[in-house]
Amino acid sequence: MKSEKKFFSNIKSVILAIFIAILIRSFLFEPFNIPSGSMKPNLLVGDFIFVSKWSYGYSKHSLPFSIPVIPKKIFNKSPERGDVVVFKTPENNRTDYIKRVIGIPGDIVQVYQGKIFINNEEILRMKTKNFIDTDIGVSFKEVRKYKEFFFDKEIEVLDLIDNGIVDNTQKFKVPKDHFFVLGDNRDNSQDSRFINTVGFIPFENLVGKAEFIFFSLENSRFLQIWKWPNSIRYNRIFKKIK
Repeated sequence: MKSEKKFFSNIKSVILAIFIAILIRSFLFEPFNIPSGSMKPNLLVGDFIFVSKWSYGYSKHSLPFSIPVIPKKIFNKSPERGDVVVFKTPENNRTDYIKRVIGIPGDIVQVYQGKIFINNEEILRMKTKNFIDTDIGVSFKEVRKYKEFFFDKEIEVLDLIDNGIVDNTQKFKVPKDHFFVLGDNRDNSQDSRFINTVGFIPFENLVGKAEFIFFSLENSRFLQIWKWPNSIRYNRIFKKIK
């Protein structure tokens, strides 16, 4: 009898722990890992980040598997230009992407010769020291790095080549309740410039705002614990995402 009570007590504790974890993941913080280099130099492959779920309000995409319990965006607050956001791609409403908000509703955005123009105003940038890429298998080990003076923010971006396939675009008019996003690794990012695959991001697809890096591994998988001593990027742990 005692063992039976203990068993059911343990089951209740497990269920309660799972419920609390789901609440935290859905409404407070959710962890994500960075699988690609589209946000270099600011986010690297192997970074593990926390995303605040309350920053832009809640929708069905705040919940695990996008369960349609929340019919529309609630407690909503619009992101600002320059915010780094996680969102579900409009193409399938399942895949998580992380990019930087460049254009807000009503903006006219264009990329010309690799430079950003918002409402016909050029975003100025300045060449800085090259970025040295240490990832295994990358084509460019040394990449041109610039500092963009993006409204009230200073953002580091990469520019691999001149006249890349998305260095010269049409003018995009950002619709109501949508956002235009770019990767910081400008020549190596699938983003709003690819109108047929990513395009404008609906407000309700925003999952949250990227806040800080809580762990980081270089050229190693999370479960390869035996590699951690030589793989952990200690200087990136608890680094705020700008």
